Amino acid sequence: MPYVYNWQIGREMSYPHEESHPRWQFAFVFNPNRCIGCQTCTMACKSTWTFSKGQELMWWNNVESKPYGGYPQHWDGKLLHMLEEVNPGRQVWDAREKDRETMPYGTFDGMTIFEAAERRPGPDGHQGALGYLPNDDEWRSPNIHEDIGAGSHFSKEGQYGGSVQLPEHKVWFFHLARICNHCTYPGCLGSCPRNAIYKRQEDGVVLTDQSRCRGYRKCVEGCPYKKAMYRPTTRTSEKCIACFPRLEGKDKEISPTGAPAETRCMSACVGKIRLQSLVERDEKGGWANDPTNPIYYLVRERQVALPLYPQFGTEPNGFYIPPRWVPRDYLMQMFGPGVDSAIEQYSCPDRELLAVLQLFRANQQIIFRYEIEQGEKVAECEVTMPSGETRTQEIFNDTVIGYNKFDEEVARVTIEEPTFERPAEAHVNSI
Repeated sequence: MPYVYNWQIGREMSYPHEESHPRWQFAFVFNPNRCIGCQTCTMACKSTWTFSKGQELMWWNNVESKPYGGYPQHWDGKLLHMLEEVNPGRQVWDAREKDRETMPYGTFDGMTIFEAAERRPGPDGHQGALGYLPNDDEWRSPNIHEDIGAGSHFSKEGQYGGSVQLPEHKVWFFHLARICNHCTYPGCLGSCPRNAIYKRQEDGVVLTDQSRCRGYRKCVEGCPYKKAMYRPTTRTSEKCIACFPRLEGKDKEISPTGAPAETRCMSACVGKIRLQSLVERDEKGGWANDPTNPIYYLVRERQVALPLYPQFGTEPNGFYIPPRWVPRDYLMQMFGPGVDSAIEQYSCPDRELLAVLQLFRANQQIIFRYEIEQGEKVAECEVTMPSGETRTQEIFNDTVIGYNKFDEEVARVTIEEPTFERPAEAHVNSI
């Protein structure tokens, strides 16, 4: 197989197709620290795209409660186990040497799903990506084990005795919102024998050509996140399309000037856990240096948002700010070795990071650039860090301004939430 460079694992890896990259890449950051598991995003997607016959079990967006929840059930645990069987004891990271541009998290010395597939040949040779087909029971519920915690036995000593203090809780769970990651090296694309799956050059969105698909379900098997799904009524596979008509600015209600707009799941988010953008690619296929793009700032500049299971090798373009209260070993398995640094920064954000965090769900149009107008100091508080040390956080009432693709201002948010007093002569229930 050809070799491609994967910056998330810090090395070259084998992949079924030659290196090729779009000009812009759809990318997003989710913040599980804010997610309340309300499933508003799930239903926004469902009511827009997957309400028809044959799509009953299709949940392109889902929110699962970790560690026990998953859709399909056990999707990540099963694949991690398969990789460990192929490469026992060597699925490890080497984080001793790092480079901000080419290997920000160090190097993953284990096998990706594409490399492991070469070790498991079948009757027709090895598959494009190591994977499996979930059975019907595993697809039965998009939010199974919702709000179920992990930890010691539920007793006064076990559940409540010292279990609610950061940096980690003894009894814990968190909500993991998921959509298709529109990976740089998609497992679905690498597995399809019909070449029916492709990445759009204008935005990197991964789509399925329904006229070429024959329903072999190799994409379902090869996607490590199980976001390619089979539709029995049409005998083809379908997946999240990143609401690409909105990316193209086709919704004139939201984008009167034709600027790209957020996906339905993003714009419906109640907890404001989602931030979406398009990041520009450079000539080598990496991310072009653009620290005023909020996604670039959070992912590449500050590394506070981390990829989901980067060791799978797909270079996902979905990133997460790790939840602070979850045991670190679990988070490092899920997000890689950058967890400690990410949580430390998020626990006590500096002035610029705190301002950028206000842009989550600030407008339905996609924010391509931000700038900050500095304000006066409004607060000072003591913060206990994950290490146990105490820091003093100074909070300034800065204003962060977001601009769309055409450099039009679409968001203006202050750190301190403004208070509005309604005039008594106009409103009966005024203060």
